[in-house]
Amino acid sequence: MADTTPTAILLRYSTPVSQGAEAKVYRVTLHSGSAPVLLKHRFSKQYRHATLDGTLTRARVAGEARALMRCLRCGVSVPGLRFVDATSGILGIEWIDGKSIRFLLGSSDEGVEEEFAEDEEEEPPTPDVEEDLLAEYEISKDELMVMVGTEIAKMHLADIIHGDLTTSNMMLRHPSSTKNLPAIQSLVLIDFGLAYTSTLVEDKAVDLYVLERAFASTHPESEPLFASVLDAYRKNMGKEWSAIGRRLDEVRLRGRKRSMVG
Repeated sequence: MADTTPTAILLRYSTPVSQGAEAKVYRVTLHSGSAPVLLKHRFSKQYRHATLDGTLTRARVAGEARALMRCLRCGVSVPGLRFVDATSGILGIEWIDGKSIRFLLGSSDEGVEEEFAEDEEEEPPTPDVEEDLLAEYEISKDELMVMVGTEIAKMHLADIIHGDLTTSNMMLRHPSSTKNLPAIQSLVLIDFGLAYTSTLVEDKAVDLYVLERAFASTHPESEPLFASVLDAYRKNMGKEWSAIGRRLDEVRLRGRKRSMVG
């Protein structure tokens, strides 16, 4: 018998966008003339016991919603939350009209983006096209990196750890979508499926290290880019930066040792 719950019916009328290992992503319009909404559906995993699967799904959907709400309350630029149905494993959030930072920076390996996967089947831009895209978005690389560092600092000051900081999980709104919203932040952090709350310096340093490794593996000659991110982060973190900076150096050293050991 077909599922007749409101969210199940909504899924049937939604347009599939992409599928990752943990979730399927859809686009839907809730009301005629309203802005589209992104549905993130954490589908059931057949390899898990049904009771355990249901418990994990509810916990992860609720956890992601809590992280988004905390970010929104603290002024971090994240998608707006539209509705939560933890029992069905569905999260409804604001649809962002824009491109991933990974795509805008000309990634040589554009992977599948679990959320906001509009770039999924597009070829990465050439350097000339990349510059044209940045001009279209009315921003320079330096300005973009400052925005990235600033938003991550705001998130960490709110004691939210993203858990999967990559340039695929950041989006830039297209200027045409912000013309009537002068106060809105153009850069948006997305996909908080692994996020959690922590005051630990170690967790914030590891979050930064994950992003640094993502830059190195995804964007050629990325050291100046990440340096700009880190500089903006440092300025916004204030007195908290000293301990985090020292711990980041320790995390980098541990990472290098693991690489040498293999």
